[in-house]
Amino acid sequence: MHHFDVEMLAAGRWRNGGGTTRQIVSRPAGDEEFAWRASIADIDRDGPFSAFPGVDRTLTLLAGDGVRLTCPGVFDRLLERAGEPFAFSGDLALDAELPGGSCRVLNIMVRRGGATARVERVTGRVAPPAGHAGVLYVLGGRWQAGADGPVLAPGQGVWWDEDAHAPGGAFVPLPPGAAALWADLTPAG
Repeated sequence: MHHFDVEMLAAGRWRNGGGTTRQIVSRPAGDEEFAWRASIADIDRDGPFSAFPGVDRTLTLLAGDGVRLTCPGVFDRLLERAGEPFAFSGDLALDAELPGGSCRVLNIMVRRGGATARVERVTGRVAPPAGHAGVLYVLGGRWQAGADGPVLAPGQGVWWDEDAHAPGGAFVPLPPGAAALWADLTPAG
């Protein structure tokens, strides 16, 4: 298990200048042909989204007034509720519009044929399946990472590889109002 705090992750500027990305993890590490990747993006202005051919993406609003993603003839989707995941093909040429100013999103990407991702907002105990990789990102409240693991606050989280077990087998919300995003990453095969 690997702990992270979003504010401690290095921010890299996008080539088009429209935002920054803070990479949580990329597997395999340093490989351009990643099997899966998790990052936090701060979107600063309207503009095109980079295409990722052969990659499936799930974007979830974390903060801000939302982002409208459009792909003419395919979809026009306003992400305005924090914690609501939206999955789409990275093959698509998208435009992003910020109706209320800058926003922050969680971006989970998996290479088609290498892994699949299911991202959901959770408020109860999470027990990751054996053999799956994953990311848990705290939206609100506090979460206990396993029986003896760290207590996580909003903006913090953990990730693990498919060959590792989640600490103590589960993540437990510490009420009141605890909510998190859980990305369950299933290897292909």
